Amino acid sequence: MIPAAFEYHRPTDMAGVLAVLAEHGDEARVLAGGHSLIPMMKLRMADVPHLIDLQDVDGLSGITVEGGRVRIGAMTTQSDIIGHAALAEAAPIMREASLQIADPQVRYMGTVGGNVANGDPGNDMPGLMQCLDATFLLVGPDGEREVQARGFYEAAYMTDRADDEVLVAVAFDAPSGGYAYEKQKRKIGDYATAAAAVLLGKDGDTCTSASIAMTNLSDTPVWSEAAGAALVGTSVDAAAVDAAVAAMLGDIDPTQDNRGPIEFKRHAAAVILRRAIARAWDRA
Repeated sequence: MIPAAFEYHRPTDMAGVLAVLAEHGDEARVLAGGHSLIPMMKLRMADVPHLIDLQDVDGLSGITVEGGRVRIGAMTTQSDIIGHAALAEAAPIMREASLQIADPQVRYMGTVGGNVANGDPGNDMPGLMQCLDATFLLVGPDGEREVQARGFYEAAYMTDRADDEVLVAVAFDAPSGGYAYEKQKRKIGDYATAAAAVLLGKDGDTCTSASIAMTNLSDTPVWSEAAGAALVGTSVDAAAVDAAVAAMLGDIDPTQDNRGPIEFKRHAAAVILRRAIARAWDRA
């Protein structure tokens, strides 16, 4: 389909972006890679009278790893993440997740900022950012503010970002221990039926820390404190894994769609989470 008519804006700095947002309010949307917004506009599921392209705005891309802290600019593409050696060493789960997003053609254009800011419950990065306990940097007319990823998502396509704000970067402490990002999908390029991000700390044979989040199983990504707590202090034996899976199944709320009925999604979630925990533990 063809999107409804819109006015195209391509400012060269953040002041220009904020000026358009201030002038047009909720009738304006910013465009990063476009892989979430443009299809919705073509399907007439999103009416965007004013589209603001961020491609010419300096300072919105790039990856830095300094002092154990990782910062990724919003316009950084999934391909940039895959090819960044320092990031792969500091946070290998980022590369593992990016390699499972869509296909190479999409990864060359799809951005971190667009993936996390849109509020699409099917996107991969929101759950991963919650697993990493990331912070989002937002810029608006009143300056900058930081929001924790675990408190950013309110409902499907609804976030803590105001209409006149732009997400410009994500940041998190480089994780340690074992990691895994597991994903089940119907075909290459599709959203996940279920995906799990897991980070596990280990001392001897004991799990010392655990962070677990899942994607596309509720109207927001789900970081389950209870699932992580079920593993901490254990040897991640069968009973502990069963408890973690049960806790996550209690926190998700999938709905039936073309990826399957609710019971199938819950089954897929359990299988994917078990795989992710096992692989993260092996790597810890």
